[in-house]
This record gives sequence, structure tokens and C-alpha cells, in this order.
Amino acid sequence: MRLLHRFQRWLFAPLVYLAAVLLLLEDWLWELGARLMNRLTQWPPLHRLEARICRLGPSAALVLFVLPATLLFPVKLLALWAMAHGHPLLGLTVIVAAKLAGAAAVARLYLLTRPVLLTIVWFARLLHWFLALKERWIERLRATAAWRKVGALAAALRHWRQHAVPQPGSWTARFRRLLKRFRARWRA
Repeated sequence: MRLLHRFQRWLFAPLVYLAAVLLLLEDWLWELGARLMNRLTQWPPLHRLEARICRLGPSAALVLFVLPATLLFPVKLLALWAMAHGHPLLGLTVIVAAKLAGAAAVARLYLLTRPVLLTIVWFARLLHWFLALKERWIERLRATAAWRKVGALAAALRHWRQHAVPQPGSWTARFRRLLKRFRARWRA
């Protein structure tokens, strides 16, 4: 029995790590999407639409919360069809774009409908269970030596990026100038 348990842990460990990494990616996309949608909703028609969404009842809020995933499912199937018919780059691009758009829409809708959704008892329980599970998986991932190594590498890369002085006229200098212009226009 012990050998079987050890074998199961050995077999499922990579899957747990993969799931934790995907959850971290989803968190990053969630935050990015929320910031993007926050900027978009400063447009008056979208602002009015958000005000109407905030006034929805629990059932309508739940339907609206599930709607982006439901609407993007056929798009993802078409992307898989394109990949199967010799267009892998197009299919992958569509899947990534659909994932980004879906994460942004769901993030914003969740922020708008969360107070109403938490009045649904089963939704509140399911959300609590999922968030606890996600936190356990991420903590397991962060406890690994690989995570610490990747964190140290990322810190070294950030330090290098902030303190490295590019040669004038190099591609890094041009890229930094381009990023500065993009940030200035994005914030304006």
C-alpha cells in the first residue's frame, strides 16, 4: 500500500505543479485583464452598462458571469479545427486571443457581480473551496527548489534590466525608447 501511495504521489506531482503554474498564469491574466477593462470602462457607454450590470439579480448575474466562457467555446473549437487543417499558428493565435479576451471579460464581470454572486449559497461555497485549493497548490509550488531557482533567476533578470546601460543605437536602446513611448501614450 505504501509503495502504491508513493507511486501515485510521484506520478501526480508534475500534474499538480502544472496546475499551479496554470493557476499563476490565470492570476496574472486576471489582473492584466482587470486593469485593461478598468481603462476601457472609463468610456461613458461602458460605464452605464456596468452600472446596469451591478443592479442585476443573482440569477441574471450568474448567467452573465458564465456567458464569456460559453460564447468563446465555439471560437476555440474553430481554432482547433484550423490547427487540424494545417494552420497551427492561426489556431494558436486565436486560442491565446480568446483566452486573453475571456479572462479580461470574466475578471471584470466577476468584480461587478461578486457581491450578488456571493448571495448564491452554492456559488459562495464553491468559490471558497476553489480559492483554498488554489492557494494550497500555489504554496506547494512555491515550496519547491525549482520555484526558488526561477525566482532568483527572475530577480537577477529584473536587476540586469533595470541597471544595464545599453549601447546607444543598439536594439535594446531602441526597444527601451519604444517602450517608454508606448507607456507614455498608454497612460495619457
